[in-house]
Amino acid sequence: MPRQGSTETPRERYRAQVRAEIKDRAWEQLATAGASALSLNAIAKQLGMSGPALYRYYASRDELITDLIRDAYRSLADAFHAAAHGGPDLRALGHALRDWALADPQRYFLVYGTPVPGYHAPQDTTTVAAEIMTTLLDACAALPARTDTPSAVRLAAHLSAHRDWAADHPAPPGALHRALTFWTRLHGTLSLELAGQFTGMGFDAEQLFAAELDDLLA
Repeated sequence: MPRQGSTETPRERYRAQVRAEIKDRAWEQLATAGASALSLNAIAKQLGMSGPALYRYYASRDELITDLIRDAYRSLADAFHAAAHGGPDLRALGHALRDWALADPQRYFLVYGTPVPGYHAPQDTTTVAAEIMTTLLDACAALPARTDTPSAVRLAAHLSAHRDWAADHPAPPGALHRALTFWTRLHGTLSLELAGQFTGMGFDAEQLFAAELDDLLA
C-alpha cells in the first residue's frame, strides 16, 4: 500500500528508486570519464541489470543526460535561492556559484562546459536555468546604478533591446549589463580554475574570484 499521504503506488516508488540509482551511477561515470563516455550498458552492468531492462527506465542516453541536466540546474537554483534568502545579494550569489561549482566540477561542466557530442537538449531544460537568471537579475536590479563608459552605455541599450535571455524580467538596462557581466566573468574564471588552467601559476584562484566579484559590485 502507498504510504499515508502519498498517491504513489509501490511500483511507482520502485521505479523512482531505480531511476535515482541509475543517475547516481551516471554521475560516477561523469566524474571519471566525462559526459561523452556515458554508457547505459555499463550502468546496467553495475546495477546487475540487462541493457534492455535498463532501457525501461531511460529510453536513451540523451534522456538520461537531460534528467541529469535538470537536476544540476535545480541544484544551482536551490543554492541561489538559499543565498538570496535574506534579500537580493549579488555577493552572496557569487560565492554560492563558486561553492556549488567546486563541490562537483563534473556537474558544473555538464551544464556550463563543452556541449556533449551528439546531444541536443529539449527546450524545457532551460526552464530552471531561467529561474537562476531571474534570481541574478533581482540582485542586480536592487543595486544602485553604476557610472559606465560610453561603450558600456551602448551595450546596456543593446541588451535592453535584445533581452530574450532575461525573459520578461523588468530589470533596467544597467542591471541587465551587470547581470550578464557577472555571468560571463565569473563563469570564465570558474571554468579556467576547474579545468586546471591556473595550476602552477602560483596565485590563489579564490582571491582572483573575490576580486572579480568586488569589481562587479564597484
